[in-house]
Amino acid sequence: MNPELLPPLMFLVTFLLIFSGYPVAFSLGGTALLFAFVGVSQGLFDWALMTALPPRIFGVMSNYVLLAIPFFVFMGTMLEKSKLAEDLLRTIGLLFGRVRGGLAIAVVFVGALLAAATGVVGASVVAMGLISMPVMLRYGYSKELAAGVITASGTLGQIIPPSVVLVVLADQLGVSVGDLFVGALIPGLMLAGMYALYIVFIAFIKPGSAPALPPEERAVLVGGELLRRVVLVMVPPLVLILLVLGSIFLGIATPTEAGALGAVGAMVLAGLNRRLDLITLRGAMEETTRLTAMVVFLLIGSTAFALVFRGLYGDIWIEELLTGLPGGKIGLLIVANITIFLLGFFIDFFEIAFILLPLLVPAARVLGIDLVWFGVMIAMNLQTSFLTPPFGFSLFYLRGVVDEDVPTTAIYRGVLPFIGIQVVALVLICVFPELVTGLLD
Repeated sequence: MNPELLPPLMFLVTFLLIFSGYPVAFSLGGTALLFAFVGVSQGLFDWALMTALPPRIFGVMSNYVLLAIPFFVFMGTMLEKSKLAEDLLRTIGLLFGRVRGGLAIAVVFVGALLAAATGVVGASVVAMGLISMPVMLRYGYSKELAAGVITASGTLGQIIPPSVVLVVLADQLGVSVGDLFVGALIPGLMLAGMYALYIVFIAFIKPGSAPALPPEERAVLVGGELLRRVVLVMVPPLVLILLVLGSIFLGIATPTEAGALGAVGAMVLAGLNRRLDLITLRGAMEETTRLTAMVVFLLIGSTAFALVFRGLYGDIWIEELLTGLPGGKIGLLIVANITIFLLGFFIDFFEIAFILLPLLVPAARVLGIDLVWFGVMIAMNLQTSFLTPPFGFSLFYLRGVVDEDVPTTAIYRGVLPFIGIQVVALVLICVFPELVTGLLD
């Protein structure tokens, strides 16, 4: 067998297994073992290389950086399970609901706050879908706009620090998590601002799609009572966010240490609000265990895949392929972005990161690309995978919590403008890298 055929065949078999519905972690690991046997039988692979797999897996399990993932996930799920996120959304909805499009702007604002407080997309979309969708529909919002703004705002947890995805990307890129958090801050806030501007535009040209709350609803809380509720509901989560992100940005704590602080802080907030009970704690722990286990198994599968792929000299094949593209650095960026965007229609963002990043990073280094900027760019692109039909995760999260009178087609139509906004934000990051590197200089 021609040895040059084995690396591309590994990709082909892996994607065939993934698209057939087989779990990605086992597709990667199984393909690695299959091609290790094929390589040994053809005299193209040294079986002794497989002895490096156990220490690499142990390295994954003992990775201090990745320990931040369960902490941030627990922090987010605790805020969601204890209904603190629900309080935040209801209060800010009353605050912004006095203007046309105000409820939708409130959803964006809360999405950004939940992103900074949790870093977990699923919790944000579910919480806002359960709370905001019935209210928005009751007061005349179009189904498409309501679905689009909830799903898009929920994905802000991927790009606004502290993001679980950014932690994974930092590990795969070999860069500081803190640097990636700092670099993603302006692009994340910029994206939230672009969502809000789009809502203002829609409210102006189609007032019936985004009306203001009726006077009787706005009169529920006024004056000092509204101010008191805003302070009581908003200040504690904001303090928690500032403690977590501030400790990272100022270099006082590592992301893992800050994540532990955030997890404890979320429990303290739940306790102060008398909402910390065994059911809430167990729900947060189960969700944290589920997501963390998924990430670890994906890492183990991708580690096995990368080891065999390199043993078959696939890394050299990929590096020559990517560095030899027409246009050099620009060519690599175009191919990488198009590939990530298209894969986002079919597979999960974690899976894309674990499959593609080990292949893209060596070529990016050779071409002199700033890896922090590269990581933020990839995170912004990966964010579209939450919204792109047919398998966008945010679409499924929302579909699972809204009534049947909101058809799936309305959800799909609603996300299209927000996908376009994300693509525009991605282009802005590529054209103006200072949006990422400005705070790092």
